[in-house]
Amino acid sequence: MTATFPRLLLDHAAQRPDAPALREKAFGVWQTLSWAQLAALVQDLALGLAAAGLRRGEHLVVVGENRPRLYATMLAAQSLGAVPVPLYQDAVAAEFVFPLNNAEIAFAVVEDQEQVDKLLELREQCPQLKSIWFDDPRGLRNYDEPGLVSLDALIEQGHAARAQRPDFFAAEVAAGQPGDVAALFFTSGTTGNPKGVMHTHATLIDRAQAGQRFDKLSDHEEVLAYLPPAWVGQNIFSYAQWLAVGYVVNCPESASTVSIDLKEVGPTYYFAPPRVFEGLLTTVMIRMEDASAIKRWLFERCMSLARRVGPRLMDKQPVGLLDRLAYALGDVLIYGPLRNTLGFSRVRVAYTAGEAIGPDLFSFYRAIGINLKQLYGSTETAVFVCLQPDHEARSDTVGVPIEGVEIKLTDSGELLVRSPGLLKGYYKNDAATAEALTADGWFHTGDAGFLTPGGHLKIIDRAKDVGRLMGGTFDGAMFAPKYVENKLKFFPHIKEAVCFGDKRDKVCAFINIDFEAVGNWAERRNLPYAGYTDLAQRAEVYDLILDCVEKVNADLAQDELLAGSQISRFLILHKELDADDGELTRTRKVRRGAIADKYGVLIEALYEGKVSQYIQTQVKFEDGRTSMIAADLRIVEARTFPSVKGAAA
Repeated sequence: MTATFPRLLLDHAAQRPDAPALREKAFGVWQTLSWAQLAALVQDLALGLAAAGLRRGEHLVVVGENRPRLYATMLAAQSLGAVPVPLYQDAVAAEFVFPLNNAEIAFAVVEDQEQVDKLLELREQCPQLKSIWFDDPRGLRNYDEPGLVSLDALIEQGHAARAQRPDFFAAEVAAGQPGDVAALFFTSGTTGNPKGVMHTHATLIDRAQAGQRFDKLSDHEEVLAYLPPAWVGQNIFSYAQWLAVGYVVNCPESASTVSIDLKEVGPTYYFAPPRVFEGLLTTVMIRMEDASAIKRWLFERCMSLARRVGPRLMDKQPVGLLDRLAYALGDVLIYGPLRNTLGFSRVRVAYTAGEAIGPDLFSFYRAIGINLKQLYGSTETAVFVCLQPDHEARSDTVGVPIEGVEIKLTDSGELLVRSPGLLKGYYKNDAATAEALTADGWFHTGDAGFLTPGGHLKIIDRAKDVGRLMGGTFDGAMFAPKYVENKLKFFPHIKEAVCFGDKRDKVCAFINIDFEAVGNWAERRNLPYAGYTDLAQRAEVYDLILDCVEKVNADLAQDELLAGSQISRFLILHKELDADDGELTRTRKVRRGAIADKYGVLIEALYEGKVSQYIQTQVKFEDGRTSMIAADLRIVEARTFPSVKGAAA
């Protein structure tokens, strides 16, 4: 394979110059950038960056939402042989220090004033950062900082340089090789500093094309790019596959308009983590609860039929004529309008990944005719490891290994992967690279799982988090916290959960309620509350969550292997776990160590048999301000059930 991302761009521009490449919604109107226009923009940016001093092998930070000119900047850097480093736009300034210094970054392109302010704040800690270009000039007119320039000025400088260096751009693109590093992704880092994952053009393009062949993607697909570009999942779907396939990527106007933009675009190829699908469904259910009795009755009758018939139709299984006719009627009355309301009326393939998805949630979308499937991968594997084929989608597996992928399990149950999409290594971290990659090319995923008889992969938990209970009814039983937490989060009223139990006699849990869902539930019952903390500690809410916990326990009791992971005691936290408070990563993964340290007094209260515990916690706001939240948290006992081979707890 001789392709690099800039060569793919130039191929599209030569073969289909007027076809749309990118769309951006600005001031309520969709603006289109063709492949030819994009290639010209990338050339101007590349010449401007070269004049500013960006050289082959150096790094360029890119921070912002999905914006066409930020995408073009990454392509421009790659055209020069430089390496774009996307960072999370919602990260606080302090989180930029390590990647900026680790990658010795002197150049940055950012979206707007918010990101400019963060980088200016860090200049003393990152003295090598000399040049910052901004895309959106709003609020920046009176800034007078050395090296701070608009992206427009950089483009103009590059355009003017074309006459002096007419062959420079083509020569730089031709010098690029598939084995060159194409991007540096900093992992979210649940413990310690993040690691910089180096991917080459070859690894990213290979996996993008493998995914293309698996789902028969064409250049007619429409994609909505709304997740953080720094997340490798978004980068693969709206950058690597975009250039490999040549479909259209649509950039929303803002985070607040995504749901509207989703309906307007009507994507054919869609990707979202389970929390997005959960949020969409929660919104639908809240609206239905406020609907008239006749509409609720019709919805419930049609959905009952859909849950029974819809997945069978999606999987091409036999369905009786009467059921087919009834489903077709339901499609006219309910399912079609619902798909349109969600923005999924044209979706041909939808994927979810990153976390387990609840079986009810999964079956809901497939029941109403949306081809929702799961995939498995990671930053280090360029995402595409296992995908679910059409007609083989299951809520409890993550698919089969796709083209080019080999997988095997160690004696301890850890999953190893070998594929053409593996990382080149961790930047400036040979020790971590040697620990993750074996001499014969196997990558240690750190995930524990197994293969089903049908060849599908099932992930249980992170291997390092799987523990054992010591003492109590389930002495010696396996404890898989992530597995239990995911089961809890399948309930719409639970947003987050953290379970404890390794080397203890029972399992206990912290729970975050979903403020919107539980707030709506409380309002319909005329329960007054004065904010999250007050609502979370109401007795009625504890009863609601207790019912969810005990349903999870009853389900776990049916699994001989994980029956010991049933939750004996829990409390509802007084605040939502937050990345700004160091409790979650930017991709919303739980930082177990940080939470255990921060809330040690609550953990001990759970295990000491207390019925309540006072806690005072500092929280950080987006603007850097801090405040204190205090509450006396209730602790509740939950019923556990006999395992399939055990005695009652």
